[in-house]
Amino acid sequence: MIKFVKYYALEIFTVLAMFFLVYAAMMDGLSVVQRYVVVFNFLFILHEWEEGAYPGSFVDLIASLLEKELTDDLRRASRIPTGILLASITLAPFIFDKTPMLAVSIATFGIFEGLVHTMGIRLFRLKRKYTPGMATAWIEAALGIALLAYLASNHLANWYDYVLGVVIFFAAFVIMQNSLTMMVGIRYRDLPRLMKKQLQKRG
Repeated sequence: MIKFVKYYALEIFTVLAMFFLVYAAMMDGLSVVQRYVVVFNFLFILHEWEEGAYPGSFVDLIASLLEKELTDDLRRASRIPTGILLASITLAPFIFDKTPMLAVSIATFGIFEGLVHTMGIRLFRLKRKYTPGMATAWIEAALGIALLAYLASNHLANWYDYVLGVVIFFAAFVIMQNSLTMMVGIRYRDLPRLMKKQLQKRG
């Protein structure tokens, strides 16, 4: 069972996320925040497939930056921490849609995705102006900006909601990254040093 989950992590996440879409579609009276979350959920499905399968290879770019060889099993299993992060950051603001900081966290994630994939072009010295997952990441970023604008224009969040929302996202992201680095045999605290070393090599 464990081997099955590791090998088909992306497919399992996709099925669960689609069940969530169907469940949300059957609900009446969704709030505006919940509707944003539903759209984010759909984009997350598309993004994971663009990043990991069609065309895929974003994880291979990360591995090349860290000079690590990944087996196919490890590459597939690496999607488990990502799937857990996506499920958590989606369900929290959907269930607690009256808690603005959670809406800020998912909006921050969307904007962060767009920035990371755009910066990755220069980071990985790519000839094509595209990183796997960038197309959907840009849409996520636009949706994140729109959600923040909605919260701000309707005075639905206080200043501390924006601060805590960003903190919540980055805390969850660090936990996910730590899990990934452990899977590939790297200590998380060594990650900045390894990345800095590779960036210096690449000029």
